[in-house]
Amino acid sequence: MSVLWVLGAGQLGAMLKHAGTPLGLDIRPVDIESHDTLPLQPDDIVTAEREDWPKTDATTQLASHPNFVNLSTFPQLADRLTQKQWIDKLELATAPWFPVEADSSADYAYQTLGDRVLMKRRRGGYDGKGQYWLKQTEGTDIPDDWKGQAIAEQAINFDEEVSLVGVRGANGETHFYPLTLNLHINGILYASISPLQRLAPLQSKAEAMLSKLMDALDYVGVMAMECFRVGDELLINELAPRVHNSGHWTQAGASVSQFENHVRAVSGQPLSPAEIKGQSMMVNLIGVPVDYQWLNIQGLELYWYQKEVRPGRKVGHLNFCSNQPDVLQNALQTLTLPAPYPEALDWLSQNLPTD
Repeated sequence: MSVLWVLGAGQLGAMLKHAGTPLGLDIRPVDIESHDTLPLQPDDIVTAEREDWPKTDATTQLASHPNFVNLSTFPQLADRLTQKQWIDKLELATAPWFPVEADSSADYAYQTLGDRVLMKRRRGGYDGKGQYWLKQTEGTDIPDDWKGQAIAEQAINFDEEVSLVGVRGANGETHFYPLTLNLHINGILYASISPLQRLAPLQSKAEAMLSKLMDALDYVGVMAMECFRVGDELLINELAPRVHNSGHWTQAGASVSQFENHVRAVSGQPLSPAEIKGQSMMVNLIGVPVDYQWLNIQGLELYWYQKEVRPGRKVGHLNFCSNQPDVLQNALQTLTLPAPYPEALDWLSQNLPTD
């Protein structure tokens, strides 16, 4: 049997390997800093847990393999400039924007996009990193080292942040999970909840948007689309051509997780729609040490990444799934975590359906 290599050996690679094990698939995540000579075979398959990577011995070997699925897509979506250009080309809704060039000025940004403008580094930014606010009331200017390296977006006064995770097979078959409601604090995802009946009216619209993108890119595997909800409209914020943090709840809440669906798609296995098991919640563990007493909480599933705990670092996540609202509410009340977690747990409590 051929090997499925994963470029990247972080938590996403580990969870892809975990998802493929029951299927009997040989999945091998590879550290991007590795200098080993990998025993790649002609019929092996390559996927990635990240959309951007440095050029190293390991990544060069993997990126040279003819069976690297979506190889041409990664650079297009890893660069926020070309990602935005794809969204515009397909006439999909997104925040008004422009590329920050060598001669771009803050005055032009304010005239074009309004008095609050968010600049994003074209490559590499995540969890609130690689962002810089221009605020007219504060007279903010564009730093020289951002010119030619960023895009500028209009600040959106959104109602909520939602995401859609979908999977597409090589034959064009697609399946989607229910829209997920997300809470970000300081640019970092702290909590997710899905499904929510009140988001159901937006499901078909979101699926049509993501389908259009995946079809245009001839994409195979799982892709996530993060959106701002503004009334009854969705604006695409960012795209992730890989399994995504906001889809972690599917490990507990769906018959086929996002990780298994990705493995199935890139290895040519049959896809099937996921059966949703119940109400799900996910809490990211950010800069907090593991506490195995959490396992006493009914409905809780722990995923610990075995990373060194550092402030602001994702070191694990907690999944919850139940059809009993009181079980989930009790779990939130029982879980003890430091600030800003009380805000996140309260947000989940308020958004949990009551029946």
